[in-house]
Amino acid sequence: MGTAGHDDARGYILHRLHDMGIAPYLPGSFEASYLSVDQEFSNILAAVPGKDPSLSPVLLGAHYDTCGSLPGADDNAAAVGVLLEVADGIRVEPTDRSVIFAFFDAEEPPHFLSPAMGSIRFFEDQRLGDIHCAVIMDLVGHDVPVPGLEDVLFVTGMETDSVLGEVIQSCKVDEAIRVLPTLNRYVGDMSDHHIFRTNRVPYLFLSCGMWQHYHQDTDTPEKLNFGKVEAIARYLDSLTRTVSTREMAGEFEGYDSTAIELRYLKEVLSPLLTAMGMPLSLNGRSDIDGLITMVREQFGI
Repeated sequence: MGTAGHDDARGYILHRLHDMGIAPYLPGSFEASYLSVDQEFSNILAAVPGKDPSLSPVLLGAHYDTCGSLPGADDNAAAVGVLLEVADGIRVEPTDRSVIFAFFDAEEPPHFLSPAMGSIRFFEDQRLGDIHCAVIMDLVGHDVPVPGLEDVLFVTGMETDSVLGEVIQSCKVDEAIRVLPTLNRYVGDMSDHHIFRTNRVPYLFLSCGMWQHYHQDTDTPEKLNFGKVEAIARYLDSLTRTVSTREMAGEFEGYDSTAIELRYLKEVLSPLLTAMGMPLSLNGRSDIDGLITMVREQFGI
């Protein structure tokens, strides 16, 4: 915030949206500016009309500010790049529902979870109506720092509506990545999905998790896996198109997603645990709790 780099990032996003010919979400401008504690912030909001604009829209979001003056290639330029790529594809081939493309400001400290946070200001002040489902990205540019799990993309939020469990299972996944859905409570509200969860809006959060370059001056472009970033962009396009066709069941966190999680955990973690000489015995939520705790403590993700 307040640096030339932040201004350049905003200018770049605006330039790309203008070049693509995508319309602003709000009348008159892509920029939705706001003041907080005498500082000016600016969300960047665009939209592509769906085949049936009367339906509530899907929101795709990623923050474009960085932590202090750090470079932020993974946090969060990779997700911004994915969002721009998907916007261009949906512009050419619209989905059933309209899609909002939200580039949020002020996600990083000291604004994180404060009234200045861009996603909070969007939801409370700038939103024009209900959101069908929000899909938020953060830290999607790197390999997971665990041998055998480098290609994994974590997805949380499936528990917020049973339809999202169906969407994840039916959605096309690029062969370059493996999807691992799990409960948001295992990682917490680490990004812009917070405001949607607390307002009981169905959401999905896509991330590759923490790594050694998180909030460091070493978060530079050569560290990224661009093949994985491209695969995530293709997955997000497929996910958006799939969720756009489905009606939500309407019971927020009202179903048990354990069976779906067990299926993916066994598929993704079985080779890793076998290599570590550990048996894979997963039969219920308590087993998942123990496994997640072990993986987080041992690998720091």
